[in-house]
Amino acid sequence: MPKEEILMTGAYPEWDMVDLEANYRVHRLWEAADRQELISRVGKDIRAIATRGELGASAELMAQLPKLEIVSCYGVGTDAIDLSYARANGIRVTNTPDVLTEDVADIAIGLLLATARQVPQADVLVRSGQWGSVAMPLVTRVSGKKVGIAGMGRIGKAIAKRAAAFGCDISYFARHDHQDVAYTYEPDLIALAGWADFLIVIVPGGEATMKIINAEVLEALGPNGILINVSRGTTVDEEALIAALQNRTIQAAGLDVFLNEPRIDARFLTLQNVVLQPHHGSGTVETRKAMGQLVRDNLAAHFAGSLLPTPVV
Repeated sequence: MPKEEILMTGAYPEWDMVDLEANYRVHRLWEAADRQELISRVGKDIRAIATRGELGASAELMAQLPKLEIVSCYGVGTDAIDLSYARANGIRVTNTPDVLTEDVADIAIGLLLATARQVPQADVLVRSGQWGSVAMPLVTRVSGKKVGIAGMGRIGKAIAKRAAAFGCDISYFARHDHQDVAYTYEPDLIALAGWADFLIVIVPGGEATMKIINAEVLEALGPNGILINVSRGTTVDEEALIAALQNRTIQAAGLDVFLNEPRIDARFLTLQNVVLQPHHGSGTVETRKAMGQLVRDNLAAHFAGSLLPTPVV
């Protein structure tokens, strides 16, 4: 029996690639010398796209695949997938929620600790042999502080749980008040930033949250405030953030996401008051295996005519 044909927009870990290659005829778009030639040649037979959150699937791409039935996304964020086009054309979309919640929450707190306690700078001090001749500056306590969380979905709640364990006071900004949490709802993001010592961003990407962390929010956060972003690079106005870091409008930032990843703005590399992560919040063996399994489960369920485990559309 011939294998179903799928188009992959980017690489998955080897354990996923082995399984996908065994069960489907896989076309590797990212390896094609001429991507358009590949799409023109195989597009008529493609029934599924396997993609990653940051790569997505555009309407332009989907329109060239007349037999396309499903887009299975490795990641939670679907802002790079044209969901409107998918809905209008009966194309199913799935993602991988829940399995990465704990790891992303962990890295949010890890970035906060690394930034406030200046862990990378302390590491450099010791490795360079300066310990004993150069004094490590006093840093910022995390325990007992005021933590503002922009976003109170699955990951926001997991971050809040961790911050609460540090004895922190927690308030949050979201589209609506969440009745299932005991934290204080603040519908005004600027007011939340003005109240908080630390502002952690975990809102979804997309047009609705584009540059939601702007110069006014950063000014409200203030010279002792720390910004942590584990959401999407689009949610922060990077020009405003770089200026705020350069001018010490805020104390520091810890960032796992950026615009133009991985070719980030070079000015970040010159700043000593920012901790940089390569969009690796979910980057543990355990979570990446679970994410890949969920992608494969969604594809298998679709082709078997079964209910999709994690449908978005």
